Amino acid sequence: MTHTTVITKRSLAPLLVPLGAGALVAVALGVYGKAHAPTGFAVGVAGFSGPLAMKAWLTTGAALLAIVQVLSARAMWRRTGTRSAWVAPLHRWSGRIAFLLTIPVAFHCLYALGAQYDSPRVLIHSLLGSFFYGVFTAKMLALPRRGLPGWSLPVLGGLVFTALIGLWLTSSFWFFTTLGIRL
Repeated sequence: MTHTTVITKRSLAPLLVPLGAGALVAVALGVYGKAHAPTGFAVGVAGFSGPLAMKAWLTTGAALLAIVQVLSARAMWRRTGTRSAWVAPLHRWSGRIAFLLTIPVAFHCLYALGAQYDSPRVLIHSLLGSFFYGVFTAKMLALPRRGLPGWSLPVLGGLVFTALIGLWLTSSFWFFTTLGIRL
């Protein structure tokens, strides 16, 4: 083994636990979603015309905050040294709120509907939902770890963003273009 090979293997080791935990979360959600008998109801929809509208609007809020996440992460990782003190708190809080907005949506999807594979859109949506929470878990567990490769957090963050936008496209965008924009 060369010196470079040892360094590469050593630097990837801190990612093993976060990626393993994320994979377990994704698989567990997918298995639960498929094995659980859907109830048809899970979350009250106060202020919304129904559960689909609630899910569409909360996911839209999370997707908008995900855009804030990307922009604030870009500002934080800028190498110019001129970043503002408010960027890191904005990044943390927009991520926290975005994640919280997804919880009632995911709960409703899993508990009331379960994982469904009856159409390509719904199949992709179900898979993306499990993937989103898995990669989110991996990112959160990787954040406090030292010795990570420099690319790991941006890649994990990019995967979280991509999964959430994919979820928005297969749910909210579909809802707004099919059923119209309504609360």
